[in-house]
Amino acid sequence: MSMSRREFTRLVAGGSAMAALGQLTQTASLAQTSQPYRAMVGVFLFGGNDGWNMVIPNDSRYAAYASTRNSALVLPQSSLMALSGTPFALHPSFAPLQGAWNEGAMSVILNAGTLYAPLNKTLYQTRPDLNPLNLMSHPDEQAHWEGNRARSVSLDGFMGRLNDKLPTSAVPPLVSVTGANLMTIGAASSPLILPSTGSIVRNGYVAGSNDTVVKARQAALDAFADGGGMGSITQLTGTGLSSAYAQAVTANGIISAATSTVDQYFKNPTTGATLTSDISRQLLRVARMIEARSALSHNRQAFFVSQGGYDTHSNQTDANSPATGTQANLFSDLAMALAGFYGAMKALGVGPNVTAFTMSDFGRVYKGNAQRGSDHAWGSNHIVVGGGLAGSKVIGAYPNQTMGGPDDINADGRFLPSIAIEEYVGSIAMWHGVSSADMSYVFPNWATWSSGGRGPVPLFS
Repeated sequence: MSMSRREFTRLVAGGSAMAALGQLTQTASLAQTSQPYRAMVGVFLFGGNDGWNMVIPNDSRYAAYASTRNSALVLPQSSLMALSGTPFALHPSFAPLQGAWNEGAMSVILNAGTLYAPLNKTLYQTRPDLNPLNLMSHPDEQAHWEGNRARSVSLDGFMGRLNDKLPTSAVPPLVSVTGANLMTIGAASSPLILPSTGSIVRNGYVAGSNDTVVKARQAALDAFADGGGMGSITQLTGTGLSSAYAQAVTANGIISAATSTVDQYFKNPTTGATLTSDISRQLLRVARMIEARSALSHNRQAFFVSQGGYDTHSNQTDANSPATGTQANLFSDLAMALAGFYGAMKALGVGPNVTAFTMSDFGRVYKGNAQRGSDHAWGSNHIVVGGGLAGSKVIGAYPNQTMGGPDDINADGRFLPSIAIEEYVGSIAMWHGVSSADMSYVFPNWATWSSGGRGPVPLFS
């Protein structure tokens, strides 16, 4: 059976540093451009974040929020983190990001989600051909967010396709710190995949071993990695192994260095203790890779990190204490990690050049359920953090809170999104440097969302 280079690349794309095999035969040098450095950091909240308890109306609409949601979910208005200058507030766990908001470096996106075409409730009910497939399914909605094909299968993701258009370098400018995901697979490139703890290791490799079997195995691997004179497929494979080994050595030198300028910013703002959550460890590794951008010859970087645990069908809040519990703990870890990351970017002098943004499978039912939880829904709210934003603002329209009303597809608060993924993330991609000519490549349905009065949301000047 013959195997093309592209097929081979897809075969190996799931394995740690081996994911870098997508960079086979590409040049290791990157010509510096006159464009300013830019990095985008996608933060996926796996499980379906209840964005209606992340962003809360803080004006007269709070009364409808309090009366419509299950009382076990309703946050006391006095506990909320007010977003000055707007009629909205955040869950109190986001207090560590108050400084970013005050500095004009955090914005909120209201009611965004997967859309195939512009919809209203009538079209949703009468034109099923315009609706995304398998709504409210975890794997399908994750694939919609990552691959941006709401009515067909995606074999690659928008960050991977963005990487296809970036200049090449010895270490890929696209890095995942959350394993192999559709998001980072490109048609002609693959990411560098870093662990959130420890270093990249070669399976079966023991440096300095005197064991005869281990030494023989390592000698065989070294010979295979050389690949010379063994045929085209073997040579291709060997070149990939050699490249991956080299990338691992470079990356390990960055993520495993004893100290770094950015480490000091990943501290609990109240206790001063080092942050230990997985999302904080991931963002610390992103910060270290950004710190090393010049040594890596990266003028553009993209990162994918994630936080799990958001499928909160029950016990989303503590009994008799809506401001504490599972979701509050997740938000606290997320907020402290993002605040530390934002502080590290400012210290590196690239605050305006780095933008972090949240994504999630879907939102949750506004009404809530009887188990102090919330079930799968559709539209949700998101936050964006970065010094390059055009000030702190709330973008979009909060849905009509009437159950069964014009924005509710199921009479319990499953709100139809008013902002498409492409309008939200497309704005960040354009800021990152994706050209107008390449937007339809990175976002296959871009034509739908860049005409007829639709377009990227105004996050940046």
